[in-house]
Amino acid sequence: MATTLDNYFTPGWREQVHTCAACEWQGSARQMTMELHEDEAEFDCPECENPILLVVHPTLAQVQAAAAEGHPEALEQLEILAAAPRPD
Repeated sequence: MATTLDNYFTPGWREQVHTCAACEWQGSARQMTMELHEDEAEFDCPECENPILLVVHPTLAQVQAAAAEGHPEALEQLEILAAAPRPD
């Protein structure tokens, strides 16, 4: 069963070592295969494709809160949102 991470801005989640329940492969999210879905990103074992980690996409409120705390990635995301064209 995959672990679900509800707070995208949790420090170090990309480097945390996980063990695949199916084949016992060990590694970080950076070493896994990522599938993007509407509400989350799924990180799968590179050996057997078993889902290991689900990372829920942050809401705008979560991005704003993390940016207010100085989180660099949240600040970058707010800059991207501010630069996006707005419908008239």
